[in-house]
Amino acid sequence: MTYHAPVKQLRFALDAIATLRRLYGNPAYGELSHDLVDAVLEEAGRFASEVIAPLNRTADKEGARLENGRIMLPAGFEAAYKSFVANGWNAITGPVEFGGQAMPHALGIAVQEMWQSASMAFGLCPLLSQGAIEALTAHGTPEQQQLYLPKLVSGAWTGTMNLTEPHAGSDVGALKSKAVKQVGGSYKITGTKIFITWGEHDAAENIIHLVLARLPEAPPGTRGISLFLVPRFLVNPDGSLGARNDVRCVGLEHKLGIHGSPTCVMSFGDNGGATGFLIGHENKGMSAMFTMMNAARLNIGVQGVAIAERSFQQALAYARERRQGKPFGLQHEVLEMSPIIFHADVRRMLLTQKAIAEAGRAICLANAIAIDLARHGETPAERAEAKAREELLTPISKGWSTDMGVEAASLGLQVHGGMGYIEETGAAQHYRDARITPIYEGTNGIQAIDLIGRKLSLEGGETIRRFLAEIAGTAALCEHAKRDDMKSIGRELTRALKATESATAWLQQTMRTSPTQALPGATPYLRMLGHVTGAHYLACGALVAAERLAKHDRDTKFLETRIAVAQFFAEQLLPQAEGLLGPVTRGAGGPFNLTADDIGA
Repeated sequence: MTYHAPVKQLRFALDAIATLRRLYGNPAYGELSHDLVDAVLEEAGRFASEVIAPLNRTADKEGARLENGRIMLPAGFEAAYKSFVANGWNAITGPVEFGGQAMPHALGIAVQEMWQSASMAFGLCPLLSQGAIEALTAHGTPEQQQLYLPKLVSGAWTGTMNLTEPHAGSDVGALKSKAVKQVGGSYKITGTKIFITWGEHDAAENIIHLVLARLPEAPPGTRGISLFLVPRFLVNPDGSLGARNDVRCVGLEHKLGIHGSPTCVMSFGDNGGATGFLIGHENKGMSAMFTMMNAARLNIGVQGVAIAERSFQQALAYARERRQGKPFGLQHEVLEMSPIIFHADVRRMLLTQKAIAEAGRAICLANAIAIDLARHGETPAERAEAKAREELLTPISKGWSTDMGVEAASLGLQVHGGMGYIEETGAAQHYRDARITPIYEGTNGIQAIDLIGRKLSLEGGETIRRFLAEIAGTAALCEHAKRDDMKSIGRELTRALKATESATAWLQQTMRTSPTQALPGATPYLRMLGHVTGAHYLACGALVAAERLAKHDRDTKFLETRIAVAQFFAEQLLPQAEGLLGPVTRGAGGPFNLTADDIGA
């Protein structure tokens, strides 16, 4: 059950794959250096492993509770959060002008992975606050920023996203929460929101709710949505806390996993209306919402990586200790039962988990670097290209990493055998916790539709063309390498890339002429492109590892492992991409061969 933060692997992924060094010397990041990055990773790893991780299992058993209108957090959560804030971890990527440390987003994502691996239920609190910070930074007035951001950045106050309503689900345009403008410029908010993560608790002084609502004369659908800031306690002009606002938690969701995280039903305006303040412009809440959602989608992708890593670590420890059977072919030579790690199928499952974690980590960090360069690249052209890459990678980070995180957690349970199905081992918790990640912050079906409906057409298709050309270059470098394992990576990547290019061209054309024929292929395409993207980034890391080995780097074991993991992914997982070409391009025939009435016959 012990968690060891994978600091060395994170450092390698940041350096060799995401190329964080491109940000060294950038004025936006001050004194950022290799040594500073190392220090941050080491200390974050210690905090995650020693302070947060020990709470994970007990929080799952105890859960959050609603008693007399108050949320009771699991034992240790409140103290751990206060220590988290006191040590400055909430402020690591925050703007300097509001008390933040202005570290790169990529470093923040690396640290975020450790929080989520240590305890996903705990890590959700600062994750949601980051979305509120992003939205206020991009869309808040100077007065709102001065009043709310310093406390949000420090973590003294936490933030939430209040989007979902019982009748609407993912159809945000169907929301019914109301906002009525008041004399003086504030608004009265009424309505009910569900699935509000950390919507109520006492670990922080105040909670800043960002709430989607509709004005009385607003246009229908998403065109008539506005975003409002609704604090739990009203804030005086000097920053001190005033009266309790008309917002409260009226219920806790009873969930499959993440039991330690209070997922609340929030009621606004039971006593006349909660006081809220407009963020951005009336009826323009969707743009502000997407600022929050895009930040959250990458963070949720990181959760998929984090669960894969945590489940892998536990499965590996169990496989080294659990003795059962004898290795095939050595039954007569070996007298005692062997640790199950010597069995071929157990080894396959462990390497699959490891490859999934490392590929997802690489994708998410590359996405984060694109965000950093989109904001602070040296030239307009660099910033524009990075922004396009960020847009392309976001649905892959969220969709692929979380789908595969669930698969990795399932494999972790399988490694434990029957004991994995017994709660006392803790393996089942990872699977239960992971299962929400493909659902919230936009289901993965929505991510897939976004990928083929918006991202493949960015810059008239030039964004995806550039990316696939980059992958082809990586494959060529591998194929021309001296090592046989690198050549194999290159060959497999080239084969998968050809299928992906065909699928991409078909989707681009079909989305223009007959979207209903293209949409059933969206989810298999996301999986296909995710596999190819993961293989590409692991191959980039393998190329760096091979180069360092050729220069007689002494860290032989670590570097050889990076190549072996990339080879395993390319040879064992990547071939699935070719098999997905048919499901991507067969059109609507399969899903719509039966009518809605006949499908249950």
